[in-house]
Amino acid sequence: MSDLFVRKATGLVRSWSVFDAFVYALFSINLVTLGLYSFSQMYYLQGGLIPALIISALFIVFEVVVYSALIAVMPRSGGDYVWQSRVLGGATGFILSVTGWWFILWLWVPLYSDMLRHIVITPLLGILGAKDLALWFGQSSLGLFVTALITLTLVSIYIMLGMKTYARIQKICFYGGMLGLLIVLGLLLTGSPEAFKAGLESNSVALFGAKPGVYDATVALGKDAGAAMPLTGGSIGLIFLTMPYLVFFNLWPNWGATLYGEVRGATDFKRNFSGMAWALGATTLLAIVVLLAISKTIGWDFYMQANGAFWNYTWGYTTTEPAFPVWPYPALLAVFLTSNRLVQFIVVALMSMWWFGWSGTVFLSSTRVIFAAAFDRLLPEKVAEIEPRTRTPLYALLMMVIPSIIVSYLFAYNHFNFRSLTLDSTLVIAVTYLGTAIAAILLPYRKPDLYNASPIAKYKVLGIPLITVAGLIFGGFLCFLLVEWLFDPWLNGTALYGISLANTPSVIYMAIMYGLAAIIYYGFRAYRKKTGIDIEKVHQEIPSE
Repeated sequence: MSDLFVRKATGLVRSWSVFDAFVYALFSINLVTLGLYSFSQMYYLQGGLIPALIISALFIVFEVVVYSALIAVMPRSGGDYVWQSRVLGGATGFILSVTGWWFILWLWVPLYSDMLRHIVITPLLGILGAKDLALWFGQSSLGLFVTALITLTLVSIYIMLGMKTYARIQKICFYGGMLGLLIVLGLLLTGSPEAFKAGLESNSVALFGAKPGVYDATVALGKDAGAAMPLTGGSIGLIFLTMPYLVFFNLWPNWGATLYGEVRGATDFKRNFSGMAWALGATTLLAIVVLLAISKTIGWDFYMQANGAFWNYTWGYTTTEPAFPVWPYPALLAVFLTSNRLVQFIVVALMSMWWFGWSGTVFLSSTRVIFAAAFDRLLPEKVAEIEPRTRTPLYALLMMVIPSIIVSYLFAYNHFNFRSLTLDSTLVIAVTYLGTAIAAILLPYRKPDLYNASPIAKYKVLGIPLITVAGLIFGGFLCFLLVEWLFDPWLNGTALYGISLANTPSVIYMAIMYGLAAIIYYGFRAYRKKTGIDIEKVHQEIPSE
């Protein structure tokens, strides 16, 4: 067996507690970054956002069951790749997981960067009085590309410092971000629509050079953009049509699953489930509270109209610039309820910690999948090397960083209509998750000895293994999402998600990624066979951490 893998053990260490994994899960379904960013782009959908949040969370609970159970059976770095390759076979595991955890994360970098400029850089620069620089970052393609380079630098530093240090950074950002969110909620819950309107008018002009009459102009532009999403209500059909966009935000409580080879106590199913489920439940509840607070003081209709005005112009559907010239970030809108610049800066800076605590997720989980594939000899052995002091796979990190620069450039300047691929970032990972759901369904039958010896063997529903039942429900939900994305129903003359089979750049991009993964797999399998290593035998064994 020792000749099958690069070495006898991975060399990674269990440096995280279950609480560290909980914080990582909470940041992965990040209300302030992914949540508010996603909600703002959903302005034209017509299913109630709160019921969509609740119903989608109920389905995602079964995802948590699936991943908690698989971690308990095989707590190994690499997560989806290890489980799929050991249950479904090497080709399926490698192609699905490498595409979903490596290649598609290159596309996430400009998305993280877009959030960085809208949530951190532009608001803080505006409050500091650097209006022109704030607008340059927030509005220009070059500003987005420079922000992507900043993101890559910060994230690389985080990961090079190692899991233990990143856990400390997460905790600081968790407490600071929560404090900022409590202050924002306090401002919104004690404010009034009249005070907000007055604050919006004065601050928009002073900070970002807007013309007077911002509020009424935004209402008009938002109506023209088709802003329609209700806070509650909408038919059950419209609510289900809302969820394929919403899961861009909340499908990720399992994002740390690839790291559980480095989490202490990972064989405890209940603890795994508790950490992810609490992250999902807390985020869903916080989202509802924040949305209700926005509705009370900012006004739900105005908030959606501001989003419609901004994205309708950003996406090129109109040439009329929004009256409010920056992204309508709710935390920024909330601090308009005070005229004290120091208070405004402190609150937005605290809220910025949601981005900084979350940003490492773009590469941290991915590097472990790349590392696991290299450890199985499906990539050069160099990629499986780890830095001895921080126990970090630095060469795996480089395989994320360099292609991300290219993809970020294409996205920033919208070459090949690259910005229309935004939801591909979720679709491709959902395909990976579907592979894992199938592996979960089959695990008790394909690997009975492994399953029966695990702590999850005692959990059954009407005599059927719980992991199988959860896999069927979660897999069914994923199939629904994939059908909606690929065939993209129209509502009032608008394609809802933009990544259907009719989007040629989307189809080509995904085909290239899956094709590249297949070439790497079959190429390395043939190469290793010539050197006397049978990759199929590798995938019959489970590596030691």
